[in-house]
Amino acid sequence: MADQLGQGFVNHDRRNREDAIEAFAAVDALQFPRLDEQEAYRAAKARVEALWAKDDLEDECRVDGEVDYDHLARVNWDPVKEAFEQRASVTGVDSKYAELTAEGWRRHKVGGDYWTPMMHAQMLELRVALQDPTYPDKPREGQSGFGAEPARWTLGVELHDTRQYQQAHRVMTPYFQRILDAHDE
Repeated sequence: MADQLGQGFVNHDRRNREDAIEAFAAVDALQFPRLDEQEAYRAAKARVEALWAKDDLEDECRVDGEVDYDHLARVNWDPVKEAFEQRASVTGVDSKYAELTAEGWRRHKVGGDYWTPMMHAQMLELRVALQDPTYPDKPREGQSGFGAEPARWTLGVELHDTRQYQQAHRVMTPYFQRILDAHDE
């Protein structure tokens, strides 16, 4: 699953839209086993639509080939949010996921605390993937926070940004193993 997720993002970087959808669909089919093949494809397609919408916003904000990040911070990110709303609808994830993910992506591009909304959004997705509405359900002190897996997801983003793909794979493998283990219980 970590390989497929990485391939999805690499295919996006290379502008291979259909390959990105197929890679993400393979992840979603395993992550959300209640989805049939078409639904997993629709969930993945929505993620790719969000990625392409983000790219379109960046293109709108280019001046002499460079992104004007002040302008990017001010543009309407609704197309990204709407794509994530579709993903949330297909997967059954809380609708707050869409706004949190779009805001996390916006901050990731223009600066600011992107990790908080991103980890919150991933916690919501994990609750559905794990079929556990209480995740992270910590058994000890330190009840605040979004759990280890959303932190891994965000670290994976950082490692992708720096093109440290092997480390990203190592970080994301336990993320997906947690999901697969939950499905086996």
